[in-house]
Amino acid sequence: MKFKKNDTVIITAGKDKGKQGSVLDIFPQDEKVLVSNLNQYKRHIKKEKSAITGRTGIVTFSRPIPVSNIALICPKCKKRTRVGFSITKNEKVRICKKCNLPI
Repeated sequence: MKFKKNDTVIITAGKDKGKQGSVLDIFPQDEKVLVSNLNQYKRHIKKEKSAITGRTGIVTFSRPIPVSNIALICPKCKKRTRVGFSITKNEKVRICKKCNLPI
């Protein structure tokens, strides 16, 4: 995966296109990423199901976004960029394709 937790990303497709958020969780098997306060949906939960979830009524929650629909924002140059890799001193480092600095 080219993304890690707490990376700042921008949504490139879908209903939240152009919005930014940080990565909360990564699902490598599904190739999806959970981004904070983006891709939110509402669900109605009945009183009988509240024993399981502890909440009733209309609940707002975030769904994971496919990795192909997000782009990383470089913390150094603050631009939307692709992620590259560089091997230095026997370790693999992620680099920004725009400024060539480690992320």
